[in-house]
Amino acid sequence: MSGAALLPFEFRPNPNPATDAERAAILADPGFGKTFTDHMVTIKWTEGVGWHSATVEPFGPIPMSPATAVLHYAQEIFEGMKAYNAADGSITMFRPEANARRFIESAHRMAMPELPEELFVESLRQLVRTDRAWIPSGEGSLYLRPFMFASEAFLGVRPAKEFLYCVIASPAGAYFKSGPKPISVYVSEEYTRAAPGGTGAAKCGGNYATSLLPQAQAIEQGCEQVVFLDAVHRKYVDELGGMNVFFVYGLDRTIVTPELGTILPGITRDAIFALARDFGYEVVERAYSIDEWRADAADGSLTEAFACGTAAVMTPIGMAKSVNGDIEVGGGKAGEVTMRLRQALLDIQHGAAEDTHGWITRIQ
Repeated sequence: MSGAALLPFEFRPNPNPATDAERAAILADPGFGKTFTDHMVTIKWTEGVGWHSATVEPFGPIPMSPATAVLHYAQEIFEGMKAYNAADGSITMFRPEANARRFIESAHRMAMPELPEELFVESLRQLVRTDRAWIPSGEGSLYLRPFMFASEAFLGVRPAKEFLYCVIASPAGAYFKSGPKPISVYVSEEYTRAAPGGTGAAKCGGNYATSLLPQAQAIEQGCEQVVFLDAVHRKYVDELGGMNVFFVYGLDRTIVTPELGTILPGITRDAIFALARDFGYEVVERAYSIDEWRADAADGSLTEAFACGTAAVMTPIGMAKSVNGDIEVGGGKAGEVTMRLRQALLDIQHGAAEDTHGWITRIQ
């Protein structure tokens, strides 16, 4: 274990936490990403010193110079995961070590210091233990947002010499209050998300900023999400604005998903591989064209499509709209395989099913 992983955490309690009544009112209908818990975690990194000053402190503004590097050169990364109330009274986190490893990989791509896996996971434990009363019951969860940015105040195109790592938490209700309904996606012909050699595999804010305009176009077309094609050939499916995508061939018991390279290596995506194989499906990673999507949906060999990510877990895709005509999958309904995989994943995350893959970290 590295020395940084043994950093002691200073605890500074919030002098004005939410009252029990205020918190209960929020948890009754928390939505997603609208309110935040009483505390946050901060850890600093300084060149020549390394990681230091680990603190659990009151949630609040971060002092920042107008010359702070992240404001000018976008040197920042983030992660997203959830903590859940389990039936046995413990709290579960789903695969935090996988998020820690992806955080390290993102940091490397963005020329940032790498936070040790043990310290990343411990920072989550510290905040969840402190604000565990903020975890909603039922299908609700506590969304955790670790992030890191260049905090040095300077102007110049070089990696910063000072960084701030933080974790904030937000109570989240069930993403679909009455069960998941198939969404429509809009195929962006004009914009791409990432190119080979770019930052597509890193979880950095710039990737999401570039998706906002095409996402707005998707909404104008009556769709909930945008789907991007590859930047080179403009015909192979990459991913949605914030989710990975899968295609189910029910008769062949095969599930196809775009290969990694320019897309984010999703934690949920990887878990679906294992669960699908448990259910007897072959999972294939390969280039998948929009023409194949269109043709196989038309002849019925493509029986389902779905997207996945931390926030929504799994979402059925019923329709893809494009300038070249619409593509309906499975009669526009939520597919059996999609819903079975989704429920299996939720049961493991909430501690309602046996964790045969060793994905759950428990906090007492």
